[in-house]
Amino acid sequence: EIAVAEFHKKIKEAFEVFDHESNNTVDVREIGTIIRSLGCCPSEGELHDLIAEIEEEEPTGYIRFEKFLPVMTEILLERRYRPIPEDVLLRAFEVLDTAKHGFLTKDELIKYMTEEGEPFSQEEMEEMLSAAIDPESNSINYKDYISMMVIDEN
Repeated sequence: EIAVAEFHKKIKEAFEVFDHESNNTVDVREIGTIIRSLGCCPSEGELHDLIAEIEEEEPTGYIRFEKFLPVMTEILLERRYRPIPEDVLLRAFEVLDTAKHGFLTKDELIKYMTEEGEPFSQEEMEEMLSAAIDPESNSINYKDYISMMVIDEN
């Protein structure tokens, strides 16, 4: 019960940041940001499915708080879409770093992030590069990048 009340408070606060009209609705394009601000990391596919679940029968481009709250509460209670642990991220980078240098070049990073798996959009790629790439070496020291990105849950 206490956990649910605490989750409701957090969800309401996160939702209100984007409820610019103060009418208990947010632009559907903000839902991913709201969900991520609550410590969840769904893939684009999972996010798409979630939006389909909470959208109106006739999509309006807006999501109502009363539809969002129960779905988001359940996600938090079930601890769905948890961030990937640091050691798993490190192993993923090490697989890509076949020469075992401890870094990837900017070009390698762009290739892997835009051509493999669930490809990054141009905007996502630019955002990642601005945070990850060392301008002097034009590469990413992935151990440093991972420690900067990982959410400490303690």
